[in-house]
Amino acid sequence: MKSVNLAEKLAHFSTHWDPHVVADYNDNEVMVVKFIGEYPFHKHDTTDDFFYVLEGEMQMDIEGEPSRTIKAGELFIVPKGVVHRPRADREVKVLLIEPKGEPNSGDSDREAAPKTRI
Repeated sequence: MKSVNLAEKLAHFSTHWDPHVVADYNDNEVMVVKFIGEYPFHKHDTTDDFFYVLEGEMQMDIEGEPSRTIKAGELFIVPKGVVHRPRADREVKVLLIEPKGEPNSGDSDREAAPKTRI
């Protein structure tokens, strides 16, 4: 058991759309990621998608619905099977929780990130 300083972990990398695993929680990986721009629309058929904004602001585009703005200190969960696209005009820092082995790219054509452990 040990504490994890998320700011320190985020300082280890500068890449975008490249989640890094910082802890394990049951059968899930807890990750931090930085991003700017937009990710392709995609869905996860078997799991919800968890986003907690640590710093900055992001938009979540949901197919067929208005975009949602998620600000620092807020979380957003996309239910499994819902087509969505996270995006940000400026760099945002986000905490993600996903089942181990779940590709962050869902069903999109984008290659899944390797989820490096830091």
